[in-house]
Amino acid sequence: MTAEHLKCKECGRTYPLEALFVCEYCFGPLEVAYDYERIRSRATKERIAHGPPSLWRYADFLPVERRPDVDLQAGFTPLVKADRLAAELGLKKVWIKNDTANPTHSFKDRVVTVALQRALELGYEVVACASTGNLANSVAAHAAASGTDAYVFVPANLEIQKIIATAVYGVNLVKVRGNYDDVNRLCTEIAADKHWAFVNVNVRPYYSEGSKTLAFETAEQLGWRAPDKVVVPVASGSLLTKIHKGFQELGEVGLIRRKTPVVCGAQAAGCGPVAAAFAAGQEHVKPVKPDTIAKSLAIGNPADGIFALEVARETGGVIESVTEQEIVDGIKLLAETTGIFTETAGGVTTAVLAKLAAAGKVHASEEIVVYITGDGLKTLDAVAGTLSTYEIEPDMADFEARVLEGEAGSLDGEEHDDESGAGEDSRRQAV
Repeated sequence: MTAEHLKCKECGRTYPLEALFVCEYCFGPLEVAYDYERIRSRATKERIAHGPPSLWRYADFLPVERRPDVDLQAGFTPLVKADRLAAELGLKKVWIKNDTANPTHSFKDRVVTVALQRALELGYEVVACASTGNLANSVAAHAAASGTDAYVFVPANLEIQKIIATAVYGVNLVKVRGNYDDVNRLCTEIAADKHWAFVNVNVRPYYSEGSKTLAFETAEQLGWRAPDKVVVPVASGSLLTKIHKGFQELGEVGLIRRKTPVVCGAQAAGCGPVAAAFAAGQEHVKPVKPDTIAKSLAIGNPADGIFALEVARETGGVIESVTEQEIVDGIKLLAETTGIFTETAGGVTTAVLAKLAAAGKVHASEEIVVYITGDGLKTLDAVAGTLSTYEIEPDMADFEARVLEGEAGSLDGEEHDDESGAGEDSRRQAV
């Protein structure tokens, strides 16, 4: 293993590679530190190219002793050239890193496969998590595949699609009456009382390292170079900081020349504490009560918010927020121009890219990578009622009149007669 120790991000004190997540001196978060000289000697482009078609091709950069015995093949998802999206926004080089292609259809498979392997190496027999949905899906699936007992805690008002996609694996699913911050507080208490590996609490330093592989894959898929800018959704802030760390590590070991791109963050206005702090020029993030359809980003007290602020500012990036309507518009824009259906978090990210482009904060000549972290089938309610279909009689004349000649009725779901006197069965309908 190339990992050397855990290190406090605040004061720099070091700790052994155990189930620790907070510094006992300053209460700062811990992260994994590595022997980069050893990585440099091992992680060549050739070795990586001959590795498995999953994130485990970058095992030399990850804090585990070995690859897991049960591997759901998380990672190595497509990097899609989005020419039509770029043209729509007045840009030239836009790529979509499509993490909807992961086993449970979100980037959380990256962090879970690393966290579960490390938890088993540390001797845990039960894994658990606090989740806004995607993490719950992933922990449940990975636990089922490996035969590990698991407890998953989620807000009780979570999207039904995510509830079903977690419960189907036979996990111990616990719905908590409260928001994610309430769930997380409860899980922190349980982690202190039970010998359980909470992937995003007591084994968080290992868990979060899985996110770096998004940067590794991006660079490899671009021919071992970093893009000019990246746009990353922000919930806790960890994903943004780890993507930045991933590019830095590639530069550190000589796999790319430029160490990091400009890093931009995306939040929903209904839960945008990091964006608000960025706009106000503040160094600290003021907690908020989430109120947004983007539930996977609805963390009102983001643990890594201040570090996300630092990364954005250090790299010359920004952290922006968008409205609920802009989120829905972002989902549609991405789908209509790329064929990729994203959940609300991706709608936030796409909408922020559009907002930055309109404001001239992204230049046409820049190469931009947008991280789409979850599948739209997880949040169908967000776009329900905003789309439309045609419903006609099985008749050629009706098809031509209603569809080809555009004599459609109302799109609002109400029954109306149009000039031809057709009723509900032959009008265009909202879905």
